[in-house]
Amino acid sequence: MVEILSNFAQLSGIYGIMNSPWGWPIAESIHFFGLTLLIGTVGVFDLRMIGIGEGIAYADLHRLVPIGVAGYLLNVITGTMFLVTAPDQYLFNPAFQTKLLFMLLAGINMLWFYASCLAQVRNTGATLSVSRRAKIIGIISLLSWSIIIVCGRLITYYRPPYHWCFWC
Repeated sequence: MVEILSNFAQLSGIYGIMNSPWGWPIAESIHFFGLTLLIGTVGVFDLRMIGIGEGIAYADLHRLVPIGVAGYLLNVITGTMFLVTAPDQYLFNPAFQTKLLFMLLAGINMLWFYASCLAQVRNTGATLSVSRRAKIIGIISLLSWSIIIVCGRLITYYRPPYHWCFWC
């Protein structure tokens, strides 16, 4: 897997970009900007679902979700650039593995929200509370994204022993 990702980085030119003087700092800045877009929209929507910000219409907040999706896409692109540039520092890293696990959980949680209670939440009045299920989904989302952020930060503090990799 390390070899495949390294070859992709070389062939695509990502390795050269990321190892230029400004490549990594620019990618980190874009990654942080994407994170602020994501949490600034999806996080606020989740907080509203758990009861913070009474009086703000759920439908109005939900209109901001495409901005969060754009931020998420920025993070996926820059995160992939980090991964393929130094795959051995990511694949074997328990913080990175945990981050991916919680990204999966956040994705499943989002699907659960859209499949089970989007219409109910959108139609709930600005001064009313959403269902218990929607609150649970909001809590899971906030916890997942908080853990993802913490794990993303912890990645740089671990230089992992290779036996921690679950699939190697």
